[in-house]
Amino acid sequence: MLKKVFTILKVLLLAIVLLFIPRVGTWVANMFNYDAIDPDGAFMWISVHHIIQALIFLIIIVIIKKFKPMNFHLGIGNKEVGIKYLKRFMIIFALYTIIAFTVILLLDGFGAFQYPLNARNIIGYLGFQLLLSGPSEELIFRAFAITIFVTFISSKRVDKHLSFAVLFAAVIFGIAHIQFSFQPFGLSYSLQQVFYAIGLGYFYGDCYEKSKSVIYPMIMHSYVNVLMVGVTIILSFIF
Repeated sequence: MLKKVFTILKVLLLAIVLLFIPRVGTWVANMFNYDAIDPDGAFMWISVHHIIQALIFLIIIVIIKKFKPMNFHLGIGNKEVGIKYLKRFMIIFALYTIIAFTVILLLDGFGAFQYPLNARNIIGYLGFQLLLSGPSEELIFRAFAITIFVTFISSKRVDKHLSFAVLFAAVIFGIAHIQFSFQPFGLSYSLQQVFYAIGLGYFYGDCYEKSKSVIYPMIMHSYVNVLMVGVTIILSFIF
């Protein structure tokens, strides 16, 4: 019984680290004024936020490795497995995107790009999605979260297709898409987006485990974001 309680406490502690350390990135990003570069607030704040949170976790990883030899799989890993997974995922997600946007348009539920459609906003936001969103978030929610979970909590699996570490990382990734504040306390979220993130988190984690590299999930993540944002921008010009 005591062992189970201790395990639950370790899971909660890891969840807190994953959800609250990125808020340091929020605090740092809030320190600067971006009006001269990004007057519409389309890309600079979120870019600074993701750079800071990635740097924090990189520092934590370096410190941990000094005391305990651990492989966070930051290298190329199994290239053959990674590229094969990447190709298959890209094709399937492209088909999903076509179907999803077709349904959205048929149901008249399309929401236009949230910022003015000028070159600065489009290039800046797409640049963020391409270069920062995947690398920053996969470093945190796959390389760090899964490695720490397996090393300090459990390497057990739900079944041959899913480990508890991947499941945990995917769920926390979904929760991370919930916006919350403390003063006053409030929650803002889209249930659809949360489950969407959990689903994608599974595939990113599965690829990370099989390829032994965080590089391929990073590419997958950036591909998903660029594709969805890119299609939204194109349709915003049309509709």
